[in-house]
Amino acid sequence: MKAVGVINYGGPEALEVVELPTPEAGLGQVRIRVRAAAVSPTDTHVRAGTRAEQQAKTGPPPYVPGMDVAGVVDQIGEGAETDLQVGDHVMAIVVPRGSHGAYSQYVALPAGSLARMPSGATFAEASTLPMNGLTARLSLDQLALQPGQTLAVTGAAGCYGGYVVELAKADGLRVIADASEADEELVASMGADVVVRRGPDVADRIREHAPDGVDGLADGSVQMEPLVSAVRDGGGFASVRGWPGNGERGIDFHVTWVFDYATDHSRLDGLRQQAEDGRVSLRVAGTVPMERASEAHARLEAGGTRGRWVIEF
Repeated sequence: MKAVGVINYGGPEALEVVELPTPEAGLGQVRIRVRAAAVSPTDTHVRAGTRAEQQAKTGPPPYVPGMDVAGVVDQIGEGAETDLQVGDHVMAIVVPRGSHGAYSQYVALPAGSLARMPSGATFAEASTLPMNGLTARLSLDQLALQPGQTLAVTGAAGCYGGYVVELAKADGLRVIADASEADEELVASMGADVVVRRGPDVADRIREHAPDGVDGLADGSVQMEPLVSAVRDGGGFASVRGWPGNGERGIDFHVTWVFDYATDHSRLDGLRQQAEDGRVSLRVAGTVPMERASEAHARLEAGGTRGRWVIEF
């Protein structure tokens, strides 16, 4: 099969089409004929070699990035606990390891990592939901706020932040979200109750609308410590970059690793239902064929992307 991977680390041009053995659906697995794979910032780290030491432990290159796919079920392994059938259109989250990544014509995954695509969605649209949607769901589950409580979301125009806003509103929370001037209308359309201007002093602007501090904060902008002052004593803070927090004022700091939900079919299928109900959005910035995957990486790294670039196979 063909895949998009990196043999020599570098910029977007380091991505190339490679030949790999077609995987078989093993015990408890389902194989997907991939039609679309979304591009995320994590993928650029794989390509650039910022995690080269860990990747070297998985074996020799090529290293194939990608954590989100949508496609068609074409093989079901023995013992797979699923009601899916060959031919079903599905989306899935991929935990990349070595040459096993989403940028592939075929990928074999644990049955729990798959769910049906939202009705009416294209393959490209469906591929944007699993990883970021599950990450947002995990952050909210960790913060465990109750309806009526207030959540602050930074990086709200991004994919993670946008899903946090939408899912938080579905959970009955009051949401204060940040945005640049250009993104204010977008973030408001996601349901944010209050939109404040993004920037290094965003914590102060959040406090203007929550004088005692917010009950929880989801740090999509990855500012970390400068945002802690926006949270009330004993509140919660969710980090997507592994920051354990500073322990101040009894705040409960959570590290959100989406791998914890990577085989949680029920939550992934819940996102499918919410997409069908119009509670979460599927945003595609653009699509490219696999031979032009480098363009998607270049566009992402240039900044300002709203939605996900998608590689089509």
